[in-house]
Order: sequence, then structure tokens, then C-alpha cells
Amino acid sequence: MGIVKNLCFILLLFVPLLKIMAADTTINLLAQKTIPGSYTNFYTDNLNNIYLVSTDNQVKKLDDKYDSAGVFNDVRRYGDIYSMDVSNPLKIIVFYKDFTTILVLDRFFNTLNTIDLRKYGILQVKAVAQSYDNNYWIFDELDNKIKKLDDNGNVLLETADFRVLFSEQYEPTRIIDNDGSLYLYDTNNGWLIFDYYGALKQRVQVNGWKNVQVADKNLFGHDDRFLYFSNPRALNIQQVKTNINLASVIKMQKLGNKFFVLTKDGLSIYTLQ
Repeated sequence: MGIVKNLCFILLLFVPLLKIMAADTTINLLAQKTIPGSYTNFYTDNLNNIYLVSTDNQVKKLDDKYDSAGVFNDVRRYGDIYSMDVSNPLKIIVFYKDFTTILVLDRFFNTLNTIDLRKYGILQVKAVAQSYDNNYWIFDELDNKIKKLDDNGNVLLETADFRVLFSEQYEPTRIIDNDGSLYLYDTNNGWLIFDYYGALKQRVQVNGWKNVQVADKNLFGHDDRFLYFSNPRALNIQQVKTNINLASVIKMQKLGNKFFVLTKDGLSIYTLQ
């Protein structure tokens, strides 16, 4: 095992909490393209590729012209795909929660690496993400710690036990490494934002968001009624109505001025009208 370093958490007494709801505004989204089919999930990368996950765990990659660019068919070995991280299109992470296994693929869906977290005593994980330096962030639910792993499963960094640091019980479902900060989202307790050394920068106490994202240090999510955009630096949250029925949305992602919306009928791509 590599040398494990404890991240030094600085729990700032005056970290601002966001509980601000701005006045309602409305945006209209104009449908541009629909890809019919029965999909359980999808992901988009910064090259405008789309990764569609079918009901039988096949992953189909579409390029920016919506043409087929590859298919990943290794669907039986590890069970259902729990999540993917395509933030680096050259190094795609596929996480299988039931087997606590990370599969690393290249852009052609060839397997680069397999990390069985159980071999390293990590038995229960929901949140997995690629780090800025091509390692991996995970939240170990039994230890209640953020851990940073290398390709060999060695723990490079870990935090103190969250049960010691916080009065709330955090069970993050997302970890996002973006633009110099590490973001954790817990549906019941909101966002925790850290720097890469483990200093707590901010708590954004908004609950119940779905399909959360971070782009340019701005937070995005939605519930069954509204879209939410938050700039933590400005201490504001914008609550937005839209012409889409959000209650029927399986998943939504925003990429630039495009909104990708998955429903039971397929994936639709919208732009701001």
C-alpha cells in the first residue's frame, strides 16, 4: 500500500450556509432531437458524446452528430451498471455497486483496468468519481470517509471519519471533482464543498435535488417542479420554471446551452428558446 495521508479538515465556524430561494423565473426549452428507446441512464462528456445505458446494461456511445461511435457489451460479469464518470473521454469509469468494482475503459471501450474495492477492505460505496490527477475519489460508507485511490487500489489520501466531523449523518450519492474543488451531494443534507487538501469551504444546505451537476463552480439540479441554479460564491440560488414536465424526467443533464432529458420514451435534446 502507498503512504496514506490524512486530509486535514478545517471546519470553519463561519462557513456560509445557503438557504436562499430566489424569485421564480421561467425558461422555455425547444426540442432539437429525440433518440427513441428504453434507457435507464445516460451520460455526456465535454466532446458532446452521449453514452446511453440500456435496460440490459449495454452502453451505446453516440458522437456529436448522434452517430454510433461504439458499444460496450460486457454486461454480465459485474451485474448492473450503477454509475459512470465520462468527465475524461479517454478514461471512462464504470462503477458496479453490487460487486464494489470499478472498471476503467478507454475511448474505444477496451478495458484498461479493473479495481475490486473489496480486496482493499472497501465494502460499501455509492459515490465514485475520477480525480483531477487521474486517480479516483470514493466515499467509503462503512468508514464514513472520503478516500482517494490509485489504479492499484492503494489509498493515497483519506479524511477523518465524518461522524466525528459533522453532527449530521452524511450519505453522499455523488462526488464531483471540478475546477479545483471537490463536491459531495447528499439528498438529505445538501452539498459539502472542499478543497483538494480537505478544508471545508462551504456548505450549501439544499435538499432533494436530483441529477446534480457542477460546471464552472456553479451547482445545478432539479426536483419534480423546478430547475435550480446556484452560485455558492454569490450566495444565491435561482429557482426556475420550465415548459418540461419535470415529474416525468428520469434524468436531466445540462451541457452548455443544451439540456439532455431522459424519459421512458427516450432521450430528448433541448436548447434554450
